[in-house]
Amino acid sequence: MRLKYWIGLLLIAGAVGYLIWGGLGKSLVYFITPSEYFQDPAKYAGKRIRLGGIVKAGTIRYDPKTLKLEFVLTDGVTEVPVHHRGTPPALFKERQGVVVEGKFRGKVFYGDNLLVKHSETYQPPKEGYTPEEVRKLIREAK
Repeated sequence: MRLKYWIGLLLIAGAVGYLIWGGLGKSLVYFITPSEYFQDPAKYAGKRIRLGGIVKAGTIRYDPKTLKLEFVLTDGVTEVPVHHRGTPPALFKERQGVVVEGKFRGKVFYGDNLLVKHSETYQPPKEGYTPEEVRKLIREAK
């Protein structure tokens, strides 16, 4: 009788483990760098990918009327022109880490989802700052 319970418990634990492992594997999404893409572009042909890197200084062009955003994404070795349609996030700027989701068409990457890296550190205002001084610090940080 005990053997049946142990077998049943192992089957249930195995099923739960399989569901957790399978769910985790499908929900994790990684990004590739421009250099990784150009090492083997055939591997990613026709697939949606996430391309990550740094926005190259002096390359941002944005038209607020058409919502057309163009910039160059680099990993320090390879550069890729990116075309994105939509309003850029508030933290989007030059020399900022970004991840763009979309597809390559030739050597140009067309993205439809733009994610911006932000600082992981929080520093509360030092004691004695007035609200006006805090607002000034926030404006200067942007």
